Amino acid sequence: MEQPVIQVENLTRRFGEFVAVDSVSFEVQAGEIVGYVGPNGSGKTTTIRMLLGLLRPTSGRASVLGYDATRQFEAVRARSGYMSQKFAIYDDLTVWENLRFYAGVYGINDKGRILETLAHVGLTDQIHELTSGLATGWRQRLALGIAIVHSPRLLFLDEPTSGVDPNARRIFWDLLYDLAAKGVTILVTTHYMDEIEYCNRVGMMCAGKLLAMDTPRALKQRFVPGSVYEIYATPLLSGLSSLEKLPAIQRVSLAGDHLRVVLWPGADLAALRQALEADSIAVQAMLPGEPALEDVFMYLAKGQDGP
Repeated sequence: MEQPVIQVENLTRRFGEFVAVDSVSFEVQAGEIVGYVGPNGSGKTTTIRMLLGLLRPTSGRASVLGYDATRQFEAVRARSGYMSQKFAIYDDLTVWENLRFYAGVYGINDKGRILETLAHVGLTDQIHELTSGLATGWRQRLALGIAIVHSPRLLFLDEPTSGVDPNARRIFWDLLYDLAAKGVTILVTTHYMDEIEYCNRVGMMCAGKLLAMDTPRALKQRFVPGSVYEIYATPLLSGLSSLEKLPAIQRVSLAGDHLRVVLWPGADLAALRQALEADSIAVQAMLPGEPALEDVFMYLAKGQDGP
């Protein structure tokens, strides 16, 4: 079997008494897009910094592309691409000048290679524009171009779509799929739960711990043990308060013009309707819904084990 591109064993990082990453273990195989999701401060960025050798672990080990991430970090960085939360772009340079500069850092002076990278991320028409005038979505594409100009086998993306509009996010993920189809392995951190549906596998972080890692489908099957319903009722806020009191409810939230509930297994839907109507809440419809990865994360983060 082919060696994992990333292999992490009990990786831990402490800052004084604070444990930023707590005994994390996982593997990433070649060609995978693996999402690493969790709230700010959960340990996602610290993990990536250790994998790139930018931060020494307190304990544990990590192998990246067959190299020890702590002792052979130069080899890791030469073969990896990194796109940080704050795009490392020079605003007083043009798109072309930025990409040419970073290509030179990797020893690449082939103009054709740089132009090919610009075309790949869809920036050919912006080649002579100053980056200070680019919209966030275009700056995001330039940052991706900088990360892949040296044709890395592995790509680390740290919150790459933060602050980017939904359309730009979708286009960006199309670019990632294209890279993965060409054999690039991608580890991407995000706090957007909808984005991780695009990943082959998902790791969920909270308070420095890796709570679970699996395919989106497997995570939903394992950690959303009950059923999901979309409930249309009025008044809406009164319905929310009423449902929050019921032991049959794992989780209830507002979802636009209706309520979304996750029920514990065996919950009686008729009893749910009766409880709402007893509180003078009119129920228009109770429709089956689909589990979401946000349900998985909430279940894991709260450590719920039943009603």
